[in-house]
Amino acid sequence: MTPGARAAAAIEILDAWEAGEGRAEPLLRAWGRASRFAGAKDRRAVADIVYDCLRRRRSLAARSGARGGRGLVLGLALAESWPLETVFSGEGHAPAPPSAAELKGAEGPRPPDHPDWLEPLLRASLGPHYDAATAALAARAPVDLRVNRLRTDREGARAALAAEAIEAAPLPEPDALRAPPGAPAARSRAYLDGLVELQDAASQAGAAFAAPQPGETILDFCAGGGGKALAFASMTGGRARILAHDVAPTRMRDLPARAARAGAKIELVGGAALAALRGRCDLVFVDAPCSGSGAWRRDPEAKWGLTPERLERYLDAQREAFAAGLGLVRPGGRIAYATCSILSAENEAQAAAFTAEHGLSAPTEMARWPGEAGDGFYCAVFSPPMRP
Repeated sequence: MTPGARAAAAIEILDAWEAGEGRAEPLLRAWGRASRFAGAKDRRAVADIVYDCLRRRRSLAARSGARGGRGLVLGLALAESWPLETVFSGEGHAPAPPSAAELKGAEGPRPPDHPDWLEPLLRASLGPHYDAATAALAARAPVDLRVNRLRTDREGARAALAAEAIEAAPLPEPDALRAPPGAPAARSRAYLDGLVELQDAASQAGAAFAAPQPGETILDFCAGGGGKALAFASMTGGRARILAHDVAPTRMRDLPARAARAGAKIELVGGAALAALRGRCDLVFVDAPCSGSGAWRRDPEAKWGLTPERLERYLDAQREAFAAGLGLVRPGGRIAYATCSILSAENEAQAAAFTAEHGLSAPTEMARWPGEAGDGFYCAVFSPPMRP
């Protein structure tokens, strides 16, 4: 496909997205199935354009005077200095050349790349980090990997990736590596053999902040795909009892295969098995449902779908998850509350509410902002008092 044809395909998909016909990923898959002429590189290139436009949806639309998908892709072309005479040539499958009005764009400063109602919340939550964090959220995310200690060490993982032309640089976290955006790490032999897992550096830091120890019973309470459970198994050298639970068990359907690939033993628990753990866990890690605002660069659609009402539902779910997880902690154990959010309402404010509601001591806290250190992430670790 020519650059112009790729741009036209992205416009078509973005128009469908704007019309509410579905999320970007299934729209991209449907386009790929209907476009057998498009090779793997073409599909990746079109997806990159679509997601770049969704990350910077408002500022790109303002940059160009066009509407819909055309406005977004033209705005991206202007922002990235694409050769318009090639991409918007009007020849073959390329979009028509831009008009003078489209090139002029909107007057005034560019709007922020998030809904207006979030602006005061983000400024209050981020403070001096606002400019850097919002800029990071508008950029492509790198590919962060966690070295699986059960299979190899960091240098062994780097060598295995390098053998497939994936250059992964070490990060400050002991097991973290970073590959360039778009690196095919998930298709690498190193990944398929369980040497590495895809996990953002900030998420890795949050798991380590909970200080999992060999010999402990550790429950990943809102496990989802089980990334934290796998990290705990690696961090404890396979010498802890690792359990995983999710209120929607289907979210964990791939975890047994992932654990087998990693050489980790992870027990999936629910129902009576979960009830039997009451008061018996050394560490309960509550990776709570949240806005995902710290990871919007990986899921830009989430910010456009977030509403005040949805945020309130997340806050309610977080309170319920923490209370349920707290009952599973043994006397003298600890509970970690984590989100991939940068909103203080989901982080510090919730930790303060938990402290007051459950009679806990103030937690130790870790906060990371989106940027070079990884996604935005928050973790608070509470040590409930010994029961009389």
